[in-house]
Amino acid sequence: MVIDREGPVPGTALLIAAAPVSKSRLVDAASVLPVLAAVSPATLAGTDTASVVELADPLDPQTVLTRLRAAAMAPGPLTIYLIGQVHLDRRQRHLHVALARATPATMRYTGFPWHWFTQELRPRPAGSTALIADLHTDAGSWQALHEHPLDAGPGVALYGRVAPPARRRTPAVPAYMKALATILRSGHRPPLLPLHQQAAAQSLGDDAPDLLLALDPQAAPPPPAIAYVPQAPAANPPGSDQHTAPFPDPYSAPHHDPRTAPHPDPHTDPHAAITAAVEAGRHGEAAALAASWEQTALRMHGPGSNEVIHWMEVRADLARFAGDPARSCETWLAVAAARLTAGQAPDSPEVEAAADRAHHLWDRVRDPETVRALGPELIRLRRQVPGRRRGTLTLAQRRLEQFHGQRVG
Repeated sequence: MVIDREGPVPGTALLIAAAPVSKSRLVDAASVLPVLAAVSPATLAGTDTASVVELADPLDPQTVLTRLRAAAMAPGPLTIYLIGQVHLDRRQRHLHVALARATPATMRYTGFPWHWFTQELRPRPAGSTALIADLHTDAGSWQALHEHPLDAGPGVALYGRVAPPARRRTPAVPAYMKALATILRSGHRPPLLPLHQQAAAQSLGDDAPDLLLALDPQAAPPPPAIAYVPQAPAANPPGSDQHTAPFPDPYSAPHHDPRTAPHPDPHTDPHAAITAAVEAGRHGEAAALAASWEQTALRMHGPGSNEVIHWMEVRADLARFAGDPARSCETWLAVAAARLTAGQAPDSPEVEAAADRAHHLWDRVRDPETVRALGPELIRLRRQVPGRRRGTLTLAQRRLEQFHGQRVG
């Protein structure tokens, strides 16, 4: 006899807040649990009915594995909310989530190996699983995650943020997850990408260097690398410098601009939301949206792809609109390097445009330390990409000499 069970399959939400109890604690992970607990189980799971399993500062990796395995075996949709910190073990250099008893010396045995997530979630049906993470790092894990981007396995959506090593000693607040939980307290769970973008925009400042996670095999791919960047607002950007730089403004030279395209469709193109945020002065929100799409493009198309470079260019211009010439210069330098690494010629219009814009923005930087920090990289680029204007290398060298007070070779 076959029993036909009518109605939707219940979902599961697994809440994991983990951090060492010792001085190695980087984040007050458990502080977000009361906010998440105020969200209904159905909203947490994104289903009509759901069950919630909560792990607060777990001691043992096997305990976490047991709960994860049980949740992964449930038939309905599964959403994992993970708050904590990640480290590399000293012997194998594998990534671990630090649990309550974890120390740098014992991470291999007292931490939860990240690959256990992919191992346990792999058998689940594609599209039925999401992992939302708010993670903090030390220097080693931060570098490792830039070299090898985080993922949760095939068919698993991964959203969230990874914070860089903190300068202060007190544990950080999981601001991203708190913002996300606050959004969910309304009783409505938006689709994961808009939910992630809202949480990032509300929790990260304009200068946040966080790494945003946005990998969803079931989501629509990012738009093609259309050549569109929001137009600058009519008013002067916050903190803009009216100084006339020795290097001419490349933004006024159409033949140097490889990115011309019609205005985006607000119903299908994320650029419309970015434009609206810029025009409203919400520069942090605009930057978070662009960074999120860049991370999606990175995972889907790889570093050096046209899609990734496009979003780097968007971020560079957003920094300019926000009155941060140093960050804009640094990003344009990265764009030029990415294009050269991808095999584009030094005299190609796209590479020259990136170099010219980096040079122009560097001329607008007034902080001496920042000028000295960015100058050598710009000079190295100018040796390879002098551009169509004569004397660009000499201009850069002379300006850096003024800040160093010595000859720059």
